[in-house]
Amino acid sequence: MAKRKALFLDRDGVINVDHSYVGRVEDFEFVEGILELIREAEAEGYLPIVVTNQSGIGRGYYSEADFEKVTAYMLEMMQKAGIGIGREQVFSCPHAPEEQCACRKPQPGMFLEAARRFDLDMPASWMIGDKATDIEAAEAAGVGHRALVPPDQALQWKELNGF
Repeated sequence: MAKRKALFLDRDGVINVDHSYVGRVEDFEFVEGILELIREAEAEGYLPIVVTNQSGIGRGYYSEADFEKVTAYMLEMMQKAGIGIGREQVFSCPHAPEEQCACRKPQPGMFLEAARRFDLDMPASWMIGDKATDIEAAEAAGVGHRALVPPDQALQWKELNGF
C-alpha cells in the first residue's frame, strides 16, 4: 500500500488568527481562506494534520480541557466545511519551552508521531507554518516541502509553490 502524503498545518497564525494563547472558543477565528485551502489540498490527496505548540497549557493560561474544547470546535467547523479530519489528526505539545521536550517545535516529535500513526510519505508532504520553528521541525522530520507564511494572512492553494 502506498504511503500517504500529508499537509501539516500550524494552528495559531495559520489555521486561526493568533490572538495570543487562544484557549477559548470565543477567541478562535479562522484565517480567511484556510478552510478552502485545506479542502483543495485534501482533494489533491493530502491528509490534513495539525501540529501545534500549546505552551499556554504548560504556563497555566488555560487547561487541557480548554484546549480540547477549542479543538472540538475547530474540527466541527472544518467538517462542516467538507474537510475529512478527526481528533487523531491533531498533534499538540502542551509543554512550556523550558521543559525542553521532544514534541515542542522546533523539535520534530509531533511530525514523527504523525508519520508513524498514518504511514506518511514525508518527502512528498507539506508544512505550512508562520514561524521559523515550524519550518525547522518539519525539515528535521523530513517533510519535503515547507512554506513559511506571514501570520494571520489569507492563503490560496495555488499560491504555494509545487501545488
